[in-house]
Amino acid sequence: MSRRTPRSRNQRRSAPAHNPPCPCGLAETYEACCGRFHRGEGAAPTAEALMRSRYCAFVKRDEAYLLRTWHPRTRPARLDLDPSTRWTGLEILATTEGTPFHTTGTVTFRASYTGGSLHERSRFERENGAWVYVDGDVS
Repeated sequence: MSRRTPRSRNQRRSAPAHNPPCPCGLAETYEACCGRFHRGEGAAPTAEALMRSRYCAFVKRDEAYLLRTWHPRTRPARLDLDPSTRWTGLEILATTEGTPFHTTGTVTFRASYTGGSLHERSRFERENGAWVYVDGDVS
């Protein structure tokens, strides 16, 4: 006969942490990937990284991050994010420039949502050393 020791109130049953991949499509967790940019623990090093973090901000409905990473000359005063939109995936189709060695870059992507997708060629620039979204052509 085995004897069980009752758990104290302060002792918790340990469960494996659930760390799904980041919504941006990379294998890292949200916390290690786009979450660090959203929390202000650094800036996206490339235009593509900023694009991925902005997509993730749409998924998370992080309006403050979206506005903060939008170029001042094209940034709207506010955003009206549709709470019924369910973003389901991001596919990067092409990039031009946009590396740490450039001042401009483009990212062409397809962002899927329940019921459809958005295809855009986005333009990015460096503003005070950080990548920001300027505008895009939707097709």
